[in-house]
Amino acid sequence: MAEAVKHGRHQTEWITISIDEYESMQRTIKVLSDRDLMNQIKEGKREDVKIRDFEELAKELGI
Repeated sequence: MAEAVKHGRHQTEWITISIDEYESMQRTIKVLSDRDLMNQIKEGKREDVKIRDFEELAKELGI
């Protein structure tokens, strides 16, 4: 595989990515740029945290 970066600067002037990857990157940037949404995500993570042991989780998952 050719090295794409040399001395901190890209050797290529353009790259090709799939449309799915491009759209995913756009959605990610949109979410990360929305302060209200990011605050909701952070608050949701704090509220949803529940500590469980492995046996309890395994039983819940049926494994």
